[in-house]
Amino acid sequence: MMFDLLQHETSPLVRAVLGHWLMGYIHPFPDGNGRTARFLMNAMLASGGVPWLIVRFENRAEYLESLEQASVGGDALPFARFIIEGTAGKFG
Repeated sequence: MMFDLLQHETSPLVRAVLGHWLMGYIHPFPDGNGRTARFLMNAMLASGGVPWLIVRFENRAEYLESLEQASVGGDALPFARFIIEGTAGKFG
């Protein structure tokens, strides 16, 4: 179902934000959900010609807080901003 929702989205950034968030939200595995979500996000970015986004250690708190706001608070805007700002200047 997740891929059905994402396959018609034309923006790689929107696909990346939603794909990452959905994978983390449904949390299908006992371990590795975050790594899988970040890989999925990067695969979606790369499929749209956007270089991979690496969440660096010094940005980890902001990343986790923005993801928490999306998952628990229902506000995906901070998470979307984090990803967009992390890819700024890397695509046309």
